[in-house]
Amino acid sequence: MKFKEMPYQRVDMEEKKVRFQELMNEFANAESGEAQFQVHKKYYKFKDEIETMVTIAKIRHDIDTTDPFYEKEQSYYDEIEPELIDMNVIYARQMYESPYRSYLEEKIGTVAFKNIQLNIRSFDKKLIPLKQEENALTTAYDKLIASAEIDWEGETLNLSLLRKYLTHKDRQVREKAYTKYCAFFEANGEKLDSIYDELVKNRTKQADELGYDTFVETGYDRVKRNCYDKDMVENFRKQVKEYFVPFAGKLHERRKKRLGLKKLSCIDEGVYFANGNPQPIGSPEEIMACAQKMYGELSKETKEFFDFMSENELFDVLGRKKKRAGGYMTYLPDYNAPFIFANFNGTSGDINVITHECGHAFQGYLSGKDPIKEHSDITMETAEIHSMSMEFFTEPWMNQFFGNRTDDYRFMHLEDAAIFIPYGCMVDEFQHIVYENPQMTPAQRHEAWKKLESQYRPHMDYAGFPYFEKGGFWQKQPHIYDDPFYYIDYCIAQICAFQFKIRMDENYQEAWDSYLKLCNLSASDFFTNMLKEVGLDSPFEDGCVKKIVEKLESLYMTKA
Repeated sequence: MKFKEMPYQRVDMEEKKVRFQELMNEFANAESGEAQFQVHKKYYKFKDEIETMVTIAKIRHDIDTTDPFYEKEQSYYDEIEPELIDMNVIYARQMYESPYRSYLEEKIGTVAFKNIQLNIRSFDKKLIPLKQEENALTTAYDKLIASAEIDWEGETLNLSLLRKYLTHKDRQVREKAYTKYCAFFEANGEKLDSIYDELVKNRTKQADELGYDTFVETGYDRVKRNCYDKDMVENFRKQVKEYFVPFAGKLHERRKKRLGLKKLSCIDEGVYFANGNPQPIGSPEEIMACAQKMYGELSKETKEFFDFMSENELFDVLGRKKKRAGGYMTYLPDYNAPFIFANFNGTSGDINVITHECGHAFQGYLSGKDPIKEHSDITMETAEIHSMSMEFFTEPWMNQFFGNRTDDYRFMHLEDAAIFIPYGCMVDEFQHIVYENPQMTPAQRHEAWKKLESQYRPHMDYAGFPYFEKGGFWQKQPHIYDDPFYYIDYCIAQICAFQFKIRMDENYQEAWDSYLKLCNLSASDFFTNMLKEVGLDSPFEDGCVKKIVEKLESLYMTKA
């Protein structure tokens, strides 16, 4: 069914509570493990119906954040989401404590029961008012960012549409765009500080209510860190500081020379060639047609997936005023349908949408066929391997999008992916500092960010842009507000995607088969176990990051 034709009806909580209690009673009265599993399949259907309606409302609200109907629906779901979480936790606890647990665990897997444990540990009904407040605050941040109206030569742009001028080949244009970009954050700095301050207080209070020392532990449980911990993440960041930061420094130095500059400024960030970054050829419609051809040729599985997405109009990728910034893949369980939301803006980022987000959507399409729904409940570092690796697997088709600048795009993509890792780790360490020291003032948070910039991105120069110079750049990163402790997943995944990149350059089909196996594994095993199963090194192990850097330097540094 086409997305525009999917019917929407607000979730009636009173009716759902009645059905929920009926399922709970049926589960409790079941006299065997198999009987409970049959009730569990009914719970799948119950939960899918709710998630489908919530997701339709979210997508339609994000498509136009000023639509009054879906604005009310989003506010409604912000309010009832904690009650939905509470129902899930109550049901999960009954499964966890079932006398037939061993049978159920055999059916749905040990990973699922570990995740149940984390869900139980990280939520309690008494948190509902705090969760409602947290949802309202993150929505306020998203709306504030989406409200940006940047005057550009008579045209009004949002922050996403301004991006093509931030990476323009003309340095004066970039400076003008960056001035306007920075001005938005400076004008809204107090609001952004206030929202985040309230979020930190709110999340810390939630942790206190649950008996955690800090929100760090709560946050880890919320994002289902089910096979690695804070110390392992810290060791990973340590390796990145030791090996990837110097490597990124070499890449920045080489970029500086290509651009013909004596010194890099923040206005040069994201710009890779003096004649400008490669831009996609053709209209958005032509880009999507090329994408369909690409996935049709990549494999029979990707052909089936992309044809399904196209036929059912499961894309909204054109940048528009009042549309939520950014991009994502989400899933509509009642229709076994992924959905991709993005903001095309005429830059190479448009192609990243149909590679990165389609990597997510492809895996979601595959896992949607698995009758065990818990296998779809992948953790984020695994999900980002699917997307980041797809960016590399689609490189043989990039000539369709970039013509005679295909090699420039491939080189830029590799360099950009490598340069990102120190930044992503910096975002993660910043969040650890903030939530381990929740009493920090907004000014102290800005100072903490500024200090981390000097460690992870020593090349960065914000001279002339005082708000960012004092440490305000982090406020443009929605994950810091909306999804605490998610961002490190990108870095962990990028290390794994680089391993696929190195392998595919040696034997493409073998690397693809390994990737397809990882996608099909979904969440049937723990992340660290699945890496071994598909032949990848764990980023947490000493020596992994060093080995990746050495490989990248030997294979690709001589190509630019």
